[in-house]
Amino acid sequence: MREDVLARGDRLPDSDPPIALDAMGGDHAPHEIVAGAVHAVRERGIPIVLVGPPRVLYEALTDHDAAKEIPIVRAEEAIAMDEGALASLRRPRSSLAVACHLVRRGDASAVVSAGSTAAIVTTGRLRLKGLPGVLRPAIAVALPTLPTPTVLLDAGANAEVKPEMMVQFAHLGTAYAETAHGIEAPRVALLTIGSEAEKGNKLVKRAHELLVAAPGIRFTGNIEGHDLLTGVADVIVTDGFTGNVALKTMEGAVRYAFAELKDSVSDSRLARFGALMQRARLRELAQRLDSEAYGGAVLLGLNGTVVIAHGASKAPAVSAACELAVTLSRRGTVPRIGERVASTHRPHRLW
Repeated sequence: MREDVLARGDRLPDSDPPIALDAMGGDHAPHEIVAGAVHAVRERGIPIVLVGPPRVLYEALTDHDAAKEIPIVRAEEAIAMDEGALASLRRPRSSLAVACHLVRRGDASAVVSAGSTAAIVTTGRLRLKGLPGVLRPAIAVALPTLPTPTVLLDAGANAEVKPEMMVQFAHLGTAYAETAHGIEAPRVALLTIGSEAEKGNKLVKRAHELLVAAPGIRFTGNIEGHDLLTGVADVIVTDGFTGNVALKTMEGAVRYAFAELKDSVSDSRLARFGALMQRARLRELAQRLDSEAYGGAVLLGLNGTVVIAHGASKAPAVSAACELAVTLSRRGTVPRIGERVASTHRPHRLW
């Protein structure tokens, strides 16, 4: 067994804190998670610490001849993919909880997990706490629009919200778009069933009124679902239920379209020749629309950086998630969000 496996009371080096990678979260954990960690270290130069059962992770690292490259922090418990928010309370020493604890005490710069989304949200709130003034954290996803990605939030953290929360999601998304994607004065839109101000349910109508009057928000009005990939907005705000349905519908539509395209270009010799002539453009389009290339979603509003990789992530997606996490950490996304919320926060009576 490795000598550099850290005990509970040990501390990681102070210089360049690593990414705390939940090695037991995901459909293909731990082997694909470990493979992703090895790729992130060797190909991207990202410092990683794996969190999970030492013996299992040591054996997985040995398969990649990387036992001396990546340290391990002990966590014998794991939250299964089919477990929900309550698992965070039942397993206080899970690999996810320990990873969050490393960030909280400054031994890691960010958490990356491909585990249960509900468990990640709950554990993050319990272990890292929300930034002062943040009503609810929100999941932000970068949609592959051009020339810059569009940030969609909330993508699943809060199924039921208040209008004031959606205004704060706009602030979270604005800060994220500025720091992660370099967008100046991001345009914010509200996802609903019509572009007119009066379209939508009571929640959306009230959120629209508040967004119009919100200081520091460049609100451009309502948009519909067909505008998600058109680039008409830099930040799209909605509740977690609607956002999650919209995101998964879009991902399914993209997969279907590419499957149909693949069948079409192989129908005849002429079609195959045309595809050959356009292969570079088709490859570029496929890479741009590949959700694994973006590394996952970000849980915004916590006192720490948390990246949520897709549950079915393989090694390349895990590596991309680690790169996203280190980018957000180095660009100071959490402090930037804290500053924006502090400058705009007004206490609301929600309940």
